[in-house]
Amino acid sequence: MAFTGGVTRSTLRQQIADALRDEVLAGRLRPGRAFTVKEIADQYGVSATPVREALVDLSAQGLLEADQHRGFRVPQYSLADYRSMIEARSLVTEGMFRALRDGHTAFADPDDPCTAAALAAVRRRGEEAKRANAAGDLTVLVGYDLRFWRELSVLFGNPYIAEFLHRLRLRSWVCAVQHLRRRPEPHEIRGRLWAGHTDLIDALSRRDAEAARSIVAEANAHSLSLVEQLAAE
Repeated sequence: MAFTGGVTRSTLRQQIADALRDEVLAGRLRPGRAFTVKEIADQYGVSATPVREALVDLSAQGLLEADQHRGFRVPQYSLADYRSMIEARSLVTEGMFRALRDGHTAFADPDDPCTAAALAAVRRRGEEAKRANAAGDLTVLVGYDLRFWRELSVLFGNPYIAEFLHRLRLRSWVCAVQHLRRRPEPHEIRGRLWAGHTDLIDALSRRDAEAARSIVAEANAHSLSLVEQLAAE
């Protein structure tokens, strides 16, 4: 696959990073898979510099690991890693919901056109995630789940929290996908993943922080239980 047209090095860097991120999240690049800058540059038909920059970017996000003097590899996260990621995610969302309970201005006026439009957009991501879960389409589910949480956290007005939570969810999906892809047929995972996104949006639209907290706690417990079950099998 070659990138063509009048693109800059910066554009190539982002395109390559996006393509490799999709490969990792889809489980097509398996845990422990190692590769060099030259290998990826040859695969995409580009020079080494934007490839190296893209791989460094993905390493900073935890999607790849730098293998000193040997290139890069897909990380092999353990079950203990996944538990720690879930705990870290919980701490972040607990803080967000506590701030909402204590008077944070997020969702203060759901009838405001801008707020209503933002909530509607986030809800659409959740609806698509629910449909993908019902169909057993893991790749689509991961994509919409990540977009849902990123756009939702942005509504709290703190870009640092939004970016941090996004990176946590990226890593946790990389770990979960490594177990979920052991079930290659869609029917084997159909409906097994959490898809209560719209329930969460409803709770936040009401500024019901306790209900939102309960929904996310249930989601985390469900995800952890499923990955533990798959790891045991």
